[in-house]
Amino acid sequence: MFNYIKKLQYPVNIKHPDPKAAAIIISQYGGPDGELGASLRYLSQRYSMPYAELKGLLTDIGVEELGHLEMIGAMVHQLTKNLTEKEIEESGFAPYFVDHTAGVYPTSASGSPWSAAGMQVKGDPIADISEDLAAEQKARVTYDNILRLVDDPDIIEPIRFLREREIVHYQRFGEGLRLITDRLDSKNYYISNPAIDD
Repeated sequence: MFNYIKKLQYPVNIKHPDPKAAAIIISQYGGPDGELGASLRYLSQRYSMPYAELKGLLTDIGVEELGHLEMIGAMVHQLTKNLTEKEIEESGFAPYFVDHTAGVYPTSASGSPWSAAGMQVKGDPIADISEDLAAEQKARVTYDNILRLVDDPDIIEPIRFLREREIVHYQRFGEGLRLITDRLDSKNYYISNPAIDD
């Protein structure tokens, strides 16, 4: 069971609506490298993780990613709240608006709805943690790209915070991969796996 604290991990207080920014930031809500996929990936991988400390790591980071999803949702909401028809039309936000009004819907910046097909849960500790390392780097690059395209400090600061957390998660998963490989090396796993080699 999770305990829910009714505040964001980092404050989001956007003063000026900006549907153009919302249309790119939404990718970290439901895009291929976004927070929804990350949270579900890690919370699903934990079931088959054979090492308790890594099961705990996957749970901790998976829950934190849910908090990041909440931050992105708050940003998109604040950036699109009370838009005029003229702002919607001039910003290019109209296609999203037609389908979702100003609701926060899991989609990529290119308009593809979220799909579990973009994440992997293999049940193999090395494969899963390697996937997680790549996922954190892809999310960091997406945050880098967002930072290249926005200039509002109210947007930049929470995005920088989220980017920094991706780096920390990458470091923790790197430590986890070293733990796994050390344990498997001690069993000569790479030389001979009795489960599949005769």
